[in-house]
Amino acid sequence: MSLRYIAFDLDGTLVDSVPDLTQALQMMLADLDMPTVTVEQVTGWIGNGADIMIRRALSRRHDFATDLDADLVARARERFNFHYDNNGHEKTVLYPGVKDTLVALHQQGYQLGVVTNKPVAFVPAILEDLGLATLFTDVLGGDSLPTNKPNPEGLHHLRDKHGLTNAQMLMVGDSKNDILAAQNAGIASVGLTYGYNYGEPISDSRPDYVLDSFSELQAVVASHQA
Repeated sequence: MSLRYIAFDLDGTLVDSVPDLTQALQMMLADLDMPTVTVEQVTGWIGNGADIMIRRALSRRHDFATDLDADLVARARERFNFHYDNNGHEKTVLYPGVKDTLVALHQQGYQLGVVTNKPVAFVPAILEDLGLATLFTDVLGGDSLPTNKPNPEGLHHLRDKHGLTNAQMLMVGDSKNDILAAQNAGIASVGLTYGYNYGEPISDSRPDYVLDSFSELQAVVASHQA
């Protein structure tokens, strides 16, 4: 019954992707002759997948307009995809301690997976560019399954795929969506304080562990095994 599988969110947990996401949104809005957005705004819009982030950018607020023109939204998504895919990910960087910690956990025999609400098509290139691709057994994006976080479907999918129990899994993320997904799935969770959580303390979501740095995860994993 010991811990065997650790699932990780991507944006705000493993990588700081705000600069590249902001640039793609700014270029999308320029294509649409709409006002631009700032890094600070975009930071508060990440976590629910590209479609909602784009709707927030079009509305210029977190609680996005529900009556946006469908053709405008479709055009915006097409332009965002184009720019985010073609600009590369030069400004996306790993948070301190991420690679060393993941390598150590991998070498210790833990299975590692990515469960993100980012469209899955964008994820492999980011992991490859940052030298992480070979460390992960699974990569699930926001469109890999019918639902995404905070729905527990992704975590249950991985549990069943690998023949695990809830007690053998751990979810690590920076957003309430990650913590709620873990809670809904019945597995333990780690909340990181440095990511993108809509300006709310991650402790408000009551994860099992709250960490200020990624490197602290090894101690949590060791304690979780005890």
